[in-house]
Amino acid sequence: MTTAAASTWSIQRAGLASRIGSSALILVALALFAVPQILNANIVQQLTSLLIFLILAVMWNALAGYAGLVSVGQQSFIGFGAYGTILLTQHGVQPYFAVVLAAAASAVLAAVLSLLVLRLRGGQFAVGTWVVAEAIALFVMLDKGLGGGTGMSLHGLSSYAPQVRRAFTYWLTLGFAVLLLVLLFLLLRHRTGAALQAIRDDEDAAASLGVRVRPLKFMLFVLAGFGCGAAGALTLANTLFIQPQSIFGVQWSAYMIFMVLVGGIGTFEGPIIGAILFFAVQYFFADQGAWYLIGLGLTAVAFALFAPRGLWSLLSDRLHVQLLAVGYHLRRQEPRPHASSRET
Repeated sequence: MTTAAASTWSIQRAGLASRIGSSALILVALALFAVPQILNANIVQQLTSLLIFLILAVMWNALAGYAGLVSVGQQSFIGFGAYGTILLTQHGVQPYFAVVLAAAASAVLAAVLSLLVLRLRGGQFAVGTWVVAEAIALFVMLDKGLGGGTGMSLHGLSSYAPQVRRAFTYWLTLGFAVLLLVLLFLLLRHRTGAALQAIRDDEDAAASLGVRVRPLKFMLFVLAGFGCGAAGALTLANTLFIQPQSIFGVQWSAYMIFMVLVGGIGTFEGPIIGAILFFAVQYFFADQGAWYLIGLGLTAVAFALFAPRGLWSLLSDRLHVQLLAVGYHLRRQEPRPHASSRET
């Protein structure tokens, strides 16, 4: 008589695909450091822009995708990082060191603002962050020492040869991107990652289970402020000129929302895919003006309605793979056939 083997389930985190994906990402990051030495200056500058988009997408996904903090005011840190760099160079700080200091100052700003905005929830939080961004932009435009509303240039980098400047800016941007990805990966792999997702799903229920809601939200908000401040400072270093209307513009939030929604909100790989896709769309269609922005909005709405989990979730569900596993997954194991028992 033959007995059927029972199906079993197991909880797994990193399978073979995850180990391969992690190794491939490390190799890609190492290979990217050689880009300025083998590719022309225009490609280096374009890849710098792509890495900046990647930083922004990862930081917004960390807030909204893992902690439920849907911000439409991260441009406050983008602009603060850019103008902080200019202010520091005006006081004699070397430009690239000023970029790092401006990113750190953006984290301090986030810590201060958290006392106000983290008291808000849902739509109130979203509107509150946008209002804060508009207020900071207004202060900058009223400061004649920062160019007022006409904008400012970063003069400290003029002493570098253009090719050297592009290479240094690219390497610094790549370093920030790798640092932030590693920090977020380690954070989500820790039990803190599960706690943040519990806050996202139901903040009150998470608090009732002993999750330290306020400290975790504070930590993630400061990390996102640091990352967005770095992105703003690096944008200035890449373009050498900024205006308050553009660097504090709400379009940055639209870009971040698009990248995360299309790539896959609440996934580690999704924002990476979304940043690459957005870069390609911007490269080919940005000269379409208002129609370009309308197309981005309609695409984001379509994904929110019909594919809310984004491209990566659709792909991973179909292929049953997780390239960068940051959580646990329930997997069904195929039963092993048992030997037939002898009839008695």
